[in-house]
Amino acid sequence: MKKTAVFPGSFDPFTRGHEDIVLRGLTLFDEIIIAIGHNSKKTNRYFEIEVMVELIEQTFSNHDNIKVVVYNELTADLARKHNANYLLRGLRNTTDFEYENSIAQVNKYLYEHLESVFLITSPELAAISSSIIREVHRYGGNVDDFIPYKLPK
Repeated sequence: MKKTAVFPGSFDPFTRGHEDIVLRGLTLFDEIIIAIGHNSKKTNRYFEIEVMVELIEQTFSNHDNIKVVVYNELTADLARKHNANYLLRGLRNTTDFEYENSIAQVNKYLYEHLESVFLITSPELAAISSSIIREVHRYGGNVDDFIPYKLPK
């Protein structure tokens, strides 16, 4: 049976840390679906979803087993629709663990065949977060070292 994992997030923006988790996840899974969700706690995105989809697709253009989808539903329902029995998540610190643990428990309740798999962020990427990158970019700083693509001008 094919092992498919969903890697969900708002990815605003998609970072080198996210890229690292996806590439390392390919050693565990046959297919990874990068799922850009609408976070109800975030009212406005900094980067348009359509732009981020295109940039992520370009980043992984050499990988037929990675696809990008946009969704506006429960992550467990999305996983079920794609016959994915795994959620892939990265953990930078204990704060991430506490948050992700709660979400994993609810997702397991909603879809009993769904297992959450956590990868610890590579040490050199642990300080990277989308919110920090947004702030640096917003005020004109160079974010090239933190993202795996070139942002459109």
